[in-house]
Amino acid sequence: MRQNPNRGRVYRCCACRDSSDKLFGPRCPKLSKARHGGWGFAVDLPSLDKRRTMRRTGFATKAAASQARAHVLECERAGVSLDDSETVADYLTRWLETKSPTLKPNTINRYTAYLHNDLIPAFGAIALERLTHEHVAQFIARELTAGRGPVTLRRCITALSSALNDARRNHRLPHNAARFAKIPRPPRPELTCWSTNQASAFLRQCRTVDDPLADLFELMICTGMRKGETLGLHWADVDLEARALFVRWTLVSVDNSRSMFNAPKTKGSQAWVALSDRAFAALQRQRRRQRRQQLAARDYDDLDLVFARPDGQPLRPQYVLDHLRRLTADAGLPAVRVHDLRHKNVATTVDLYGHLTRDAADDGVNATCAALDAADARAA
Repeated sequence: MRQNPNRGRVYRCCACRDSSDKLFGPRCPKLSKARHGGWGFAVDLPSLDKRRTMRRTGFATKAAASQARAHVLECERAGVSLDDSETVADYLTRWLETKSPTLKPNTINRYTAYLHNDLIPAFGAIALERLTHEHVAQFIARELTAGRGPVTLRRCITALSSALNDARRNHRLPHNAARFAKIPRPPRPELTCWSTNQASAFLRQCRTVDDPLADLFELMICTGMRKGETLGLHWADVDLEARALFVRWTLVSVDNSRSMFNAPKTKGSQAWVALSDRAFAALQRQRRRQRRQQLAARDYDDLDLVFARPDGQPLRPQYVLDHLRRLTADAGLPAVRVHDLRHKNVATTVDLYGHLTRDAADDGVNATCAALDAADARAA
């Protein structure tokens, strides 16, 4: 049977109470006065057992109450499961608890911070179905006016949009109020890339001072591996005989005090990386260095890491960054991030990961090796 699209009722009501402290609601005798009270609506919703009625009050006009009732009926026709008691705070808290087992620790920490520091204070008291694009737009405008960085703000709204998308998929909402949020995109920062001569000078500086991370930086520059992939590299994933290594782990910082191993950043990274002569030699030197550390250490925790602290524990990413900054300054080179080492400007720019043929990967790393060797020769 076809349902009545206008079913339910819109009525005047107020918050006055009788002598027994019971609400008058629509029966208040003062409602005969035009300025007394407000408007509400009631709609019976489908239920498997007893009748379930949704009532909402506090609307300033009859038109506003009628519009809200129409929204409820529209949601029902769209198959959306309404719960007028669930707030945005309730939903976001439950969403993160459900989502956490599928997220990486860094993502969980970031989402938790956005929820408790930004989203719940801004929208938490609003009923989930009443959250609108205007609410989100006002929040963005307020944050930008207060000097909030657009990159951080974009990530915050992305977290909200992800949560609301799940609500849509689970038939809790008919639309995503954060989907079309407009946040100005900051200008792309200019990427600082070293020339071949600069990369060569940096590696020579590392060798001159016999820095303990010299071979780590050599491997990153010669292979294009990410910092986390290099720090997460295990000897079990290195095949020196085949001149290749496999990226199976990445080390990530969970917070300022601890790190953990995760799967690589992208599926394309979970493949083999060809080794040039320089990368091969760097790994051999690192193995010899590590064996000396093991003999010198009183208590060495062998985690099979290629690059580790003298006690075998994983290196801290901040420690690597500090070394890079000091060595870069000593070599008189422009400052770069650790991540930028993989974007160096050498003779051939190639994707070194396994979707290429072995010959193409070999050609790419060998071209990098040859360019660095030529730069070393010129400097000598």
